[in-house]
Amino acid sequence: MNTINNVSVTAETDTQKTGIKTSLKEKWWHIMDHWKIGIIPLPLFILCGLLIGLDCITHSLKSNLVVMVATLAFFGFACGEFGKRLPILGKMGAAAICATFIPSALVFYNLLPHEVVVSTTHFFKSTNILYLYICCIIVGSIMSMNRKVLIQGFLRIFFPMACGEVVGMVVGILVGIALGMSPFHIFFFIILPVMAGGVGEGAIPLSIGYATILHMQQGVAFGEILPIVMLGSLTGIITAGCLNQLGKRYPHLTGEGSLLPSKDDLDGVTTLTSEMTGKLDVTSIASGVLLAVLLYMVGILIQKAIGLPAPVGMLFIAVLIKLFNGVSPRLLEGSHVVYRFFQTSVTYPILFAVGVAITPWQSLVNAFTFSNIIVIVTTVLSLVATGFFVGKKIGMYPIDVAIVSCCQSGQGGTGDVAILTSGNRMVLMPFAQIATRIGGAINVSVALLVLGNFIVH
Repeated sequence: MNTINNVSVTAETDTQKTGIKTSLKEKWWHIMDHWKIGIIPLPLFILCGLLIGLDCITHSLKSNLVVMVATLAFFGFACGEFGKRLPILGKMGAAAICATFIPSALVFYNLLPHEVVVSTTHFFKSTNILYLYICCIIVGSIMSMNRKVLIQGFLRIFFPMACGEVVGMVVGILVGIALGMSPFHIFFFIILPVMAGGVGEGAIPLSIGYATILHMQQGVAFGEILPIVMLGSLTGIITAGCLNQLGKRYPHLTGEGSLLPSKDDLDGVTTLTSEMTGKLDVTSIASGVLLAVLLYMVGILIQKAIGLPAPVGMLFIAVLIKLFNGVSPRLLEGSHVVYRFFQTSVTYPILFAVGVAITPWQSLVNAFTFSNIIVIVTTVLSLVATGFFVGKKIGMYPIDVAIVSCCQSGQGGTGDVAILTSGNRMVLMPFAQIATRIGGAINVSVALLVLGNFIVH
């Protein structure tokens, strides 16, 4: 992506060679096309900032969709661009970290305009925009994948994930014991929250279970669990960024988004190949969005019926549709364009909203004790390393399997977005959802069952 630092000077060179002056219009177009903050042309970025500032001064910043698109894009891409420019860290996932945690810190220290905080929080919580993002990413990535790769990937990914969790738990407990911590506290208040699947599906059910079984206040339990969840997700984000750099250095270890080698699909996404022969038009893209939304609505019905989280139910239905060729090549192509749009244009604005609305900075800071950091980091690294070597042993691309394993420590759907963004593997979102939601649900259910029936009683 072109940024201010690497603006092309081709036009100037051509002018010197030919003696033809570049018109003012062409210079302006060059700035619009090549000077960008994220995906936003610099002139539009400046105009956006001025308009938001004016609305804040006049206390008229609205939380409606139109205004929030501009607001989230401005701050989200600004934070992401800052992270990308950091030396060394910029290549290790700092963009996703900055887009999430800089807003959280700005809110805590009252450095972000109050109008922006209030409007962003109201918009994020009232619209559930995160679920629109996740459903478009999941459905789009599934519809874009090669069928053979999809089948083999889903069948094989469970084994390295299971091995990683076992090894991660054992290593984490041993390290915690070596640091003088009790095994009970290590497992139930550090390791389990890391692998619980986030806040809504992990931390909250755990806090309710602990309040009932351990006779403690739910607020106290939640306050202990939440920082660990966030720190585990942060570790996963950094690890995914390092794995992405490792893949660039050793290309034979990665499929760049594909879990398995395939003659039909080398990158895991079938982009405009034999499976997509229809001519793309605007209606195909619109249909791709509608397909994602309708499948999520089906997921909601499944959740009401059997309790399976809506994104997971949607995921399975999308896989079945793909396997049985339930949609045309043209609609598949439209879904892929939708996926690419959300991946490139919506990720950083969403992460900014997450940082402002649901990421408490003080809770994250409180988790930064030496013992907690060592246990969490060793647990996540053991989990990821196991996924890497087990995946390689069974013929999968080890780096891509390891990035999915990072999502086992993610902060739910938001963590998956940040981790896959850091690892530049958003196409792995379906597998990440399995790791986070199904894996987390199993961990929480089994742990509370054991705690209530075999430990406390």
